[in-house]
Amino acid sequence: MRVIKRIAVIALLFLLQQSLGYSQRPDLILTNGKIFTSDSSRLIVAALAIKGNKILAIGTNEEIKKLATFKTRKIDLGGKTVVPGFNHAHDHLGWLIPVGKNFITPFSVAGLSKNDVVDSLSRLVKQASPGQWVYGTIGLTVLNDTSIRRKVLDSIAPNNPLMLTIEWGHGMLLNTKALRICKIDDKAPDPLSGWYERQQRTNILTGAVYEGAQFPAWQALAVSEPDNLLHALRQHAAEEILLGITTVQDMSASLQGNAARRFFTEAKLPVRTRVIPMPGSTEKGRDLTEWNSTNNVLSPLTYVSGIKYVIDGTPLEQTALMTKPYPKTNGWYGKLNYPIDTIRQILEEALTTNLQLMMHIVGDSSTKIVLQLMKEMASPEMWRTKRVRIEHGVSITTDAAIQAVKEMGIVIVYTPQYGKRSPIKTWLQMGIPVAIGPDALINPFLNIMFMTTQQVNKEENIGREQAVIAYTKVAAFAEFTDGFKGTLTPGKVADLAVLSQDLFTIPAPQLPSIKSVLTIIDGKIVYQEQQERQFKAR
Repeated sequence: MRVIKRIAVIALLFLLQQSLGYSQRPDLILTNGKIFTSDSSRLIVAALAIKGNKILAIGTNEEIKKLATFKTRKIDLGGKTVVPGFNHAHDHLGWLIPVGKNFITPFSVAGLSKNDVVDSLSRLVKQASPGQWVYGTIGLTVLNDTSIRRKVLDSIAPNNPLMLTIEWGHGMLLNTKALRICKIDDKAPDPLSGWYERQQRTNILTGAVYEGAQFPAWQALAVSEPDNLLHALRQHAAEEILLGITTVQDMSASLQGNAARRFFTEAKLPVRTRVIPMPGSTEKGRDLTEWNSTNNVLSPLTYVSGIKYVIDGTPLEQTALMTKPYPKTNGWYGKLNYPIDTIRQILEEALTTNLQLMMHIVGDSSTKIVLQLMKEMASPEMWRTKRVRIEHGVSITTDAAIQAVKEMGIVIVYTPQYGKRSPIKTWLQMGIPVAIGPDALINPFLNIMFMTTQQVNKEENIGREQAVIAYTKVAAFAEFTDGFKGTLTPGKVADLAVLSQDLFTIPAPQLPSIKSVLTIIDGKIVYQEQQERQFKAR
């Protein structure tokens, strides 16, 4: 009887061991590839295994094949290059989506002429239904022309809300109908973080609106056609998947707290989406009410975290605060969007809460002010734990600014299309964490071409491996998710892209033509090119 019991126990242990062993067997393996892990300790491997939503193992073809069972799905990559899913660290979802009647022009600082804009608006108004938004993008030519303001826009569109917005988002023109929809009256006081242009004698608003004062108009436009907004969010996510983007960090200016939660919850986007609050303001101060919520998981892949403030404008419309006056302006230096006391309060909140702080700071003077305040308020060691971010980083050019950013562990979220004069290679050599925040230019391969070949100072071009690491590993670090994603290493989430061509060897001019032929998010294949015949899957 004892012998039988012993045999039964041994058999049970064997079955348990087998069960535990198979529980660690992969659901999917990728072999025979050039897999770039973004982990410098083992940068390139031939194969990897996925179990559930995590990377189970990486290694040689032989090592990974040994892990597979008859149930494991097997994909032969045929030598294709694999990278961690790109993390688009700075975007604005819901901005200038196709609602109402609109014209969107190719990017130009000058933009269309006044006559072209008036002609385009007149045509669109005739097509619009009563109450439907009409909008278009403009450059400095129209924004700075005081002869085209609210009165002219009212004559073109008396029954439709009308918006003309600078393409880079730092100034707009509204007609009376749009102002009323946004609950802005003729003599509304300036909100804390922005301002209205006014007639000199009457103090009545001209319709020109700047910085934080724009937020209500952006949201009113975005939510005016809810179905189109949802479609645009989903379409954008689909485009990202085709480019191998698996995470997007959304600077939520167009949708404030309640609206953002409602639309992103309903959208259920297939891409990891970090919704970053960008609070508006009133004349009384910052308006944080709608963002004060513990409801921060909006869908399986969508989450709310961090906070962003636009500290100043840009040199293009001459609102960034500079140490020298702008040419031909009779001593105009630009301005801060927030009083110094408010900036100090914002920094204090970064020190005393778990909200990661992100700041748009462009002027060299505003940069000096913020960095000096940070030095006065806490030690470099304390700041390093907070991973404060400076978006774009275009003003981090002097030795003093670079050294301060390094010492305090500030993350630069670099925008390639704006940053061709930025010392990105110097930042990396100094040990500054640099992530990639392309703003509206979502093609990662075009941005990589900019970073690696088109810096004004050719000595500041970086290598493609460095660019991919910035786009993946450092971008995860820049949102405190580096323990979870960003590298293709065991235990990290399985977010990756199989590329149509080898990112690391293709001639530079051909980089923008690369796409993903297989995208995996959270361990699931979310896109596979139907015509791709090079994979041997079974």
